[in-house]
Amino acid sequence: MILTILAYAMIIVFMVIIMKKKMSPFTALVAIPTVFALIAIGFSQLGLIDPIKGNIGDFVLDGIATTSTTGIMLLFAILYFSIMLDAGLFDPVTKKMIQFAKGDPMKILIATAVVAATVSMNGDGTTTTLICCTAFLPIYKKLNMNIMNFGVLVIMQNTIMNLLPWGGPTARAMSVLDVGAEILGYLLPGMIISVLFVIFIVAPSMGRKERARLGITNFTDEELEKLTSISDEETLKLRCPKNFIFNAILTILLIVLLVLDSFLSLGLPPLLLFLLGTVIALLVNYPNLADQGKRISENAGDAVSVVILVFAAGVFMGLFQETGMAEALAVSFTKIIPNQLAGFWGMVIAIISAPGTFFISNDGFYYGVLPVLAEAGRSYGFTNMQLALASLMGQAFHNISPLVAFIYLLLRLTGLDLGEWQKSAAKWLVIVFIIFVVTIIIIGGVPLYISQ
Repeated sequence: MILTILAYAMIIVFMVIIMKKKMSPFTALVAIPTVFALIAIGFSQLGLIDPIKGNIGDFVLDGIATTSTTGIMLLFAILYFSIMLDAGLFDPVTKKMIQFAKGDPMKILIATAVVAATVSMNGDGTTTTLICCTAFLPIYKKLNMNIMNFGVLVIMQNTIMNLLPWGGPTARAMSVLDVGAEILGYLLPGMIISVLFVIFIVAPSMGRKERARLGITNFTDEELEKLTSISDEETLKLRCPKNFIFNAILTILLIVLLVLDSFLSLGLPPLLLFLLGTVIALLVNYPNLADQGKRISENAGDAVSVVILVFAAGVFMGLFQETGMAEALAVSFTKIIPNQLAGFWGMVIAIISAPGTFFISNDGFYYGVLPVLAEAGRSYGFTNMQLALASLMGQAFHNISPLVAFIYLLLRLTGLDLGEWQKSAAKWLVIVFIIFVVTIIIIGGVPLYISQ
């Protein structure tokens, strides 16, 4: 009971501090779980709760180990796309998009939604963020558009596409409950409707507000040329237009390999691909040793600021899980649900999965919480497929969790505040959650009720 209270208290304190901007995400991710872990260890030593095996140092290292690969991959991914941005790879894309939109914010927002959905097919939020930011942020800034809309559209599309079987949560649910790739047949209708909802309802809704605020600017050809041209001499010195074709092929090849590895397990993890890509990009675009060092040092700030947040999230997860608070939280979910709801167990899991995958890592939820919930569900007459589908419904909110590593890259590149961004995205993601649940019920993936 005490450990459960500590788990809930830690989550509440963390979210309140983040929402009220009392601490930065980095300090909150480290300081708050450390304090609560020390309290839990103190109670353990006093005999008030079951013994906690290990020490706080081991817990932190175990947590960091779970995010270290992601952190290192992010380091090289950010460096790679930063170098490509310096070399001017995305200048033609920016120019074409501005010429296509011709000052119409709605066209830009719809294009953002389409591109975000497309590049999210490999299930990797980091790649989606980097590609969308490098291609679209210059346009948003030049047209003085609301960056919050960009952040919301990108996370919504990545959240939806992350349910593909090679995405993290679906793969975990499949392995834990021993279901096959046929799960995609149940997920696909809701995913398609959700993607179209973002493209044809969310983006145009944002676009109408932006049109009312900014209007549709009818740029002349001269104005468009001025808007897309680079006048800063230092920036021009970094550009490598003669390498555009090579850089484009290299980037496309990198993305293709990322997607193929998701399907075929080629043994080419994202970390290795971005590491090699960064090295090749530096050697080709900046063969001078001094220029290579300068590109690394000037882009390192963005990379390091994101990586330390990833490791901080690892600290949070390590302390939360290794002290037993995550398990206590999982068990409490099953105990607070009355037996009268047994026939609605599929919907119960769907609802639990929303806060469950928000406050607990996907590993913690699918390997720790789901087996407990599934055991009860099977006794109530639910199949493994039904339970797996129900557990994935809450993924609508997972990607706005402070425990998701790549969102700090998105926030860093856009300059958005975590709390404000979460609130802006959540109001739309509620509808995505409803779409998931309704479509799954309609096509028979999860019954609304099973008579006991």
